[in-house]
Amino acid sequence: MLSKIPLFENLEPEIIQHLEDAAIPKRFARNTILFSKGDESNALYLIREGRTKAVITDDQGKEIVLNTFGAGDYFGEIAFLSEEPRTATVVTATPTEVLILYRRDFKEVLSKHPDVMFEFIKVLIERVRNSTDQIESLAFRDVYGRVRALLNGLAKEEGEARVIAERLTHQEIANRVGSSREMVSKIFKQLQDGGFVAVDHKQVMLLRDLPKNF
Repeated sequence: MLSKIPLFENLEPEIIQHLEDAAIPKRFARNTILFSKGDESNALYLIREGRTKAVITDDQGKEIVLNTFGAGDYFGEIAFLSEEPRTATVVTATPTEVLILYRRDFKEVLSKHPDVMFEFIKVLIERVRNSTDQIESLAFRDVYGRVRALLNGLAKEEGEARVIAERLTHQEIANRVGSSREMVSKIFKQLQDGGFVAVDHKQVMLLRDLPKNF
């Protein structure tokens, strides 16, 4: 399974086997908090199946989704490497199975195979680039622009339409783009009225290219 994760795909088979032998599988129900912001960190999480989300909340309890992770993704690497407290709370969005790799086991692999760290650094750089894009979007785009970017980023070709596999509520979309549910609902109504999108049981289909301006 680890050989299919970008972080490990270029490693030698014996290194991957060593890591898989050290990893501990666990299953969690939907809406389980895997760890909270500020928790001490000693483990990296790799998703075998399911989906999780990294969130932060403000003083009023409003939730902002920083990122989502699906099968083949991993999370917790920042605190895992820095040995600092967790920077966000991670919650399961669906029933989820993960592999947990503890720092002591990872360090043992690094001591024998230091090249593993170069793979880690390359993936971390890509994460930083993605975070920069998110910050730019929040800073310079209006709400519709952020919704449009999110939908285009999630959509995959399927027949004559582009389909978003995740079943997202308007509130979940609002949490991701830093807006209100009411504004997202208004945007979706106009997009549906214009024949740009269709929604079936919370699954969004993009029927036409979304307009650049709303």
